[in-house]
Amino acid sequence: MRFLGVGKGNDCGDIYLRLQQGGHEVRVFVEDAEARDIMEGMLSFTGDWRAELEWIRSAGRDGIIIFEGVGWGETQDSLRREGFHVVGGSAFGDRLEQDRQFGQEWMHRLGMRTAAAHEFWDFNAAIEFVEREQQRLVLKFSGHGFASTRNYVGVMENGEDVSAVLRLQRSRWSYAESPRFILMEHLSGVEVGVGAFFNGEHFLDPPNLDWEHKRFFPGDLGELTGEMGTLATYRGARRLFDATLGRIAPALAESGYCGYINLNMIVNDDGVWPLEFTCRFGYPGYSILDSLHEESWDSIFSKLCRRDSLQIATREGYSVCVVLTVPTFPYYDGYERLSKGAPILFRSALSEEDREQLHFAEVRLEGGQLVTAGSIGYVMVATGLGAEVEEARASAYRLAERVVIPNLRYRRDIGEKFLGRDRAEMMRLGWLD
Repeated sequence: MRFLGVGKGNDCGDIYLRLQQGGHEVRVFVEDAEARDIMEGMLSFTGDWRAELEWIRSAGRDGIIIFEGVGWGETQDSLRREGFHVVGGSAFGDRLEQDRQFGQEWMHRLGMRTAAAHEFWDFNAAIEFVEREQQRLVLKFSGHGFASTRNYVGVMENGEDVSAVLRLQRSRWSYAESPRFILMEHLSGVEVGVGAFFNGEHFLDPPNLDWEHKRFFPGDLGELTGEMGTLATYRGARRLFDATLGRIAPALAESGYCGYINLNMIVNDDGVWPLEFTCRFGYPGYSILDSLHEESWDSIFSKLCRRDSLQIATREGYSVCVVLTVPTFPYYDGYERLSKGAPILFRSALSEEDREQLHFAEVRLEGGQLVTAGSIGYVMVATGLGAEVEEARASAYRLAERVVIPNLRYRRDIGEKFLGRDRAEMMRLGWLD
């Protein structure tokens, strides 16, 4: 088969590596100049992805284009109309994720309960709102390209800390465009995600559950990084899926959406409260899903495009993934000076099974030596499997401890919150067997 990867930062590089190792032809386009050294010496690259379209078309049903992130939706829709097999998202999916208010409106339209959310285009109006309402709030920016570190989950019941963050953002706003964001009512409970692959007409079974760890430090301290690790399973998601994400299938089909989609939510005694859609591959979401798949990515992508099966073969039990980073992650400033080009070593040779559970991210080959690359310090992801969470955690951390990189950092508590509270709470609420 032939695969053309298109993205800003080669975020699906490990998928491309696995496709290539499976004997398939792979070419990758990386838009961001600072990310073009990722997987250098490991993959084949192109400077113009559109110039490769005939190469894909000539492969017929065996030619697939993979778009990594949001922002390409209209392009994907256009390519599908031209007859190309495209895995990624759609213009509708882009808007669900990027336009916070639009996403909330769709959740409400589908009959889901949503927290009160207020959209703003002006910091002054938002500050006045916070000072008037005097409540705990969450700040989330809309649009593409805003790092998760800009969002803020308030901790003060009178909203004073959110007001302070808004004032800081106002003083430092340097973009030509006006700010656009929502202030959402804070909800307490278990934060959980449900996700599944969609083939343009139907969801593929089974859906999965995930519990993300978004903050930089153990104990959920520090800045929002996107994700520092995840616990996931393909078992037990059906009830929550049917009550939430499964309801959007007709709208996804109408838009031509083909790819992975996830819905993050809070569950508590008052019900299920959806928070946000992720209409693309998640990072490290795809790594932890890969560890739970019994079949390879070429088989899954083929099912998505050919629509000849609605079932993915998946493993029992749980997977835990741990994101391995170096300074200055999660920030860009100073990375090239402090950590880029650092050697990546292993305490002992990796077995075939070890390599299956280790997912490379910002790395490249330099004279046969694996070194750090890219622009932020998100180096790789270690995953571990187990019939129980405890076993999966132990496996993931055994693998992580074998990686040696100067100033390597990662969280040591992935999955602990689930074991200590979230599992029992979800069982009590009837959302987990």
